[in-house]
Amino acid sequence: MGKAVGIVEVFGLVAAFAACDAGCKAGNVTVENFDKNKPANADSLPVPLIVAVKFRGEVDDVTAAVESAIAAAERVSGVVTHHIIPNCDENTEKMLKLDGFDKD
Repeated sequence: MGKAVGIVEVFGLVAAFAACDAGCKAGNVTVENFDKNKPANADSLPVPLIVAVKFRGEVDDVTAAVESAIAAAERVSGVVTHHIIPNCDENTEKMLKLDGFDKD
């Protein structure tokens, strides 16, 4: 089993960078590749791109990072959702490495 994972989905890349910065400052965490999603209803969203910021570390550090990331993203354009996995399974670990930024 792996470390804890915290995922925060935000509206837009600027909010993702703000969330990432705040999260890294709040806890002893590392960051996986950002992931992106452009949903079918993108034109009705505050920003037409959803970005997932993924933190790794001990549960307390990941929790602090996610809480700070949420606060930072809310000041920019908003949060879609968030979730913490306390002890990541190895199959989930593989999925964390995927990202949509290298695809058209």
